[in-house]
Amino acid sequence: MKIRAVDLSMVPLEVPPSRRAFVQRLLDVGAARYHDRHPFHLRMNEGLLSRSELAVWAINRYYYQQNIPRKDAAILSNMPSPEVRRRWRKRIMDQDGESAQDSGLEAWLRLVEAVGGTREDAQDASKILPGVRFAVDAYFTFCRDNPWQDAVASSLTELFAPHLHALRVEAFPKHYPWVDAQGLDYFKRRVRQAKSDVEHGLSIVLDHFDTPEREDRAVACLTFKCELLWALLDAIDHHCAQHAGGAAA
Repeated sequence: MKIRAVDLSMVPLEVPPSRRAFVQRLLDVGAARYHDRHPFHLRMNEGLLSRSELAVWAINRYYYQQNIPRKDAAILSNMPSPEVRRRWRKRIMDQDGESAQDSGLEAWLRLVEAVGGTREDAQDASKILPGVRFAVDAYFTFCRDNPWQDAVASSLTELFAPHLHALRVEAFPKHYPWVDAQGLDYFKRRVRQAKSDVEHGLSIVLDHFDTPEREDRAVACLTFKCELLWALLDAIDHHCAQHAGGAAA
């Protein structure tokens, strides 16, 4: 797999010289720990997953997608400033949409169907692997119960997500031509949306985490989020290894 460059060139805003070392530390977390390097994702982007494995992944990942607007609402409830809240609530609308048909959740359900799963399985909580549920619930609890600035720092995995989405947009038509192209709409829309979210989140982190101790805290929050995403894939990967050739969930 080609190793991506992880440096300040991928940051969509001007970083003051005095904060560049801090931002590079955040980028280094992603370079080492973001789940694009997980063996399951490597196999996905190399075309080595079966239909069943893709369905298991999409169905279980939907539990995370469902909880994105919930965790963003929890963060919103802890924000004291209406100016910050007004901009943050855009994230909820990106996932929930003005209607079901224009929502990020609907786009993900179309992906589930495109890879051979059903939306009924994705929306059935009993179908979710325990390890996936544990990781996602832990992230929601973290965002709800910790200072909102910590939750924002953890959200900076968005710095690395466009790279992974772009890989999927390239890899799926090449390796999984049976997947309906409309199923890739979620990845394409997030590549467009992520820049604004990263700009906002990183500006908050730069404003708040302004001492060496606070910088360490921001790095720890981002590391925690990366580890949860990795654990989520561990659960899916383990299940697929144990049920090779079996049902989708």
